[in-house]
Amino acid sequence: MLYNDAGSESACGSEEFLAFGDPSSKGGNYRDHQKEPYSNDEGGILMMKAALVVAGCGLFLIAAPAWAHHSFTAEFDANQPVKLEGTITKWEMINPHSWIHLDVVGADGKVTSWMIEGGSPNALMRRGISKATLPPGTKIVVEGYRSKEPGTFRANGRDITFPDGRKLFVGSSGTGAPDERPEK
Repeated sequence: MLYNDAGSESACGSEEFLAFGDPSSKGGNYRDHQKEPYSNDEGGILMMKAALVVAGCGLFLIAAPAWAHHSFTAEFDANQPVKLEGTITKWEMINPHSWIHLDVVGADGKVTSWMIEGGSPNALMRRGISKATLPPGTKIVVEGYRSKEPGTFRANGRDITFPDGRKLFVGSSGTGAPDERPEK
C-alpha cells in the first residue's frame, strides 16, 4: 500500500515506485528516497566547501608577507636623507627586512631610539653580513632616508660605517631606493 505526504492512501499505482526507486529498499515509502538535509551527497559538498575555505585562508596567510613588502617610495622619502650616529641596541634579521635599532644622542643630550630598515636577511647574508656582524653596543654611523610618516624615528638604511672606517651596504636592492647597488 502507498501513502502520500499526508499519510493517506495514494491514488497512484505502481508508477510511483518507479519514480522513486526500488520498493524493497527502505520499506518502499517514497519519502525514504528523498534527500535528507545532510545526506552523503550534501555532506560531500559541505566538506568540499570547507576544504575550499581552509585552502583560501591558507593562501591568504601565505600571501600576507608579500602584501607587507613595499617599494622604497611607498614608505621612505628620497628627499630627506639622514645621517645618524648612535649605538646599536638590537639587530633583527627577520623577513621581509632586517631592522637595526639605534639609540642616537641629540645635541641636547636626549636619546632618541631609531629603527633602521635594511635589506632582506637573505640578501644581507649573500653580502657576508650575519647576526654577529652588528652586536648590541656597537657604535655606527648610518646613512639613509627618513620615513614619510611624520613624527616617527624610522629610516631606510643604505650604508653603515664603523668607527674603524669599515663600510657595509645594508640597503635593499630593486626597491627604487636612490643610489641602490646591484646584488653581486
